[in-house]
Amino acid sequence: MVLTVSVIGAGPAGLAAAATLQHRGADVTVLEKSEHVGNAWRHHYDRLHLHTTRGLSKLPGLAIPREYGRWVARDDVVRYLEAYAAHHGLHVEHGVEVTRLDRSAADGDAARRWTITTTDGTRTADVVVVATGYNHTPHLPDWPGQDGFPGDVVHASRYRNPAPYAGKHVLVAGVGNTGAEIAQDLAENGAASVHLAVRTPPHIVRRNQGPWAAQYTGLLIRHLPTALVDALCVPVRRASLPDLAHLGLPIPEVGLATRVAQGAIPVQDIGLVAAVEAGTVRVVGAVERFDGAEAVLADGARLAPDVVLAATGYRRSLEPVVGHLGVLGERGKPVATNGRPAAPGLYFTGFTNPISGMFLEMAADARRIARHATRGR
Repeated sequence: MVLTVSVIGAGPAGLAAAATLQHRGADVTVLEKSEHVGNAWRHHYDRLHLHTTRGLSKLPGLAIPREYGRWVARDDVVRYLEAYAAHHGLHVEHGVEVTRLDRSAADGDAARRWTITTTDGTRTADVVVVATGYNHTPHLPDWPGQDGFPGDVVHASRYRNPAPYAGKHVLVAGVGNTGAEIAQDLAENGAASVHLAVRTPPHIVRRNQGPWAAQYTGLLIRHLPTALVDALCVPVRRASLPDLAHLGLPIPEVGLATRVAQGAIPVQDIGLVAAVEAGTVRVVGAVERFDGAEAVLADGARLAPDVVLAATGYRRSLEPVVGHLGVLGERGKPVATNGRPAAPGLYFTGFTNPISGMFLEMAADARRIARHATRGR
């Protein structure tokens, strides 16, 4: 009997899982709530490039074209995902949002199936792969006093390019890779001033030093003992980057590998360090509250920005779909990833942010899921 699979989400993780399962003989349908594959990538900011190399970012069964360059741009990622779905002949149903998953209650073989409730009716499958994305629902903090702030408070997911912010005083809250790159983008392209609010100083690494990419280092160290990597990261940081402690970016007290295990990957420097040194991006304390037109920072300092761009992350938002199944753990994250089932016939992929690169791990996850799900078939 042919294995039936529903993959929820037509981003890179979902497409990779669908292609590998289909290659192993499964009957696969991808359910996508938008009208496009790779929809999230279409809405990222304009200057975004993959921080991982082209060669180590390909999904199973199709290389990324060489002409896209070493660091693949956002629009080329979209083109690649479109080509990937077409190359593998994937069956993608657009405009279908999954609202709930349940184990089928019927007797016999159907007891091992899943019932999938969607905005387009109900369907069943032997296997379900949830690939709705690490960055699913923007998280905007509810800062005290925010309602009385006369300026704009905008989540970074709505940022496209610096044009609307020319001549404005902008406070970027959050120093992950998104916040760091947006701050740099604004500083280079006409913002009157750019402040970067930092609660916890990040580890910073060069994206590449000549031909050597940070991703290569991530691959080398990911299986080393945490304590060893934590100890090595300090001298490496001092040798590769200037001392930024007096500018608000000291070397973190918690080691790099420990922070990665906690879910915080390093910031890849593609110009932030130079901007901080030049003073075009000024690092300040975290936003605590608003007082009228002023943002009050953790150290008591005050700023009067025209715009606050909140690079404050995302939520997985899996609770409405699978929260009743006991497959979610801390902060709504799946209890099982890396190709392991969270429940019989239920897999999650694309919900980790590994130091080795998301696309690389999505590809590995897809292969593991396909092997496990089709074992014995």
